[in-house]
Amino acid sequence: MISKKLKLGDTIGIISPSAPVTEKLKNQFERGIKFLENWGFKIKIASNALKNTQGYWSTPQERANDLNSMFADNEVKAIICSQGGASANWILPLIEYETIKNNPKIIIGISDITVLLNAINQKTGLVTFHGNDLIFGFGRDHTDYDENEFKERLIEGKIDKINQYSEWKSIISGVAEGVLVGGNLGCLNKLAGTEYFPDFNNKIIFLEDHDKTVTPQKAECYLHQFKQIGVFDKIKGIWLGYYSHKSGVQYEEIVMKVVNEYNFPILKCNDFGHNTQNTTIPVGAKVRLDAVNNEIIILENCVE
Repeated sequence: MISKKLKLGDTIGIISPSAPVTEKLKNQFERGIKFLENWGFKIKIASNALKNTQGYWSTPQERANDLNSMFADNEVKAIICSQGGASANWILPLIEYETIKNNPKIIIGISDITVLLNAINQKTGLVTFHGNDLIFGFGRDHTDYDENEFKERLIEGKIDKINQYSEWKSIISGVAEGVLVGGNLGCLNKLAGTEYFPDFNNKIIFLEDHDKTVTPQKAECYLHQFKQIGVFDKIKGIWLGYYSHKSGVQYEEIVMKVVNEYNFPILKCNDFGHNTQNTTIPVGAKVRLDAVNNEIIILENCVE
């Protein structure tokens, strides 16, 4: 199930389904709004998007109400999450998945929004999008690459080869095709054992981690959990994103310690993740991972 393309002049809804927008972040929030308005979009801020009802977060029901109402609102053509955080999984039982099925539209975010992107795709079949959020994507300095990837994927509906900003490299050579799932490794782990966890059979998994908060040891713990529950026995390949921990340990080094006995292809780039430029990745779309020519090719439409 895919959404309609965005058009300049369309209304974009803003929700905060994970962390609250604190006073410290309101300037970046406003900058993100202004950027989208200057680009040509109308903006509708959800009624609870700026609330902090519990003192540390808004309530799960408030956040779920915002997501549900934005999907139900015919005026809203796409939903951008304000930021990530740590609590998106609180709202999963409160989401109206039938409303989403009946009103498919673009939803995009990063970090803890990984939880929503994969859960919604798993429960409804809707292709969702991993990419720049409002505060840390469009609300602070970003590259022309970020803007171009958003435009090509969501406005123009361009597929085929994903553009490259950084140098991409093969970790294990090979070619595989499968449907994309993934995002932030630690956040994806929150779904393990639940009805919202992706079906990893014949999938290409893309992974990144926040190098300021996730040590190599913690990242390896997450990967061992994936291995122990059989994820790596099912997938067709891995696409790794940005990770630049102060220890100097590379993300691919951590991953290879855990998956060294597998022979699926692994490709590494720096074009998605925290504190880097971000391509716009369709969760639930079929791709070809080519770790010979070092490229990802989207094989089917993500929007229509």
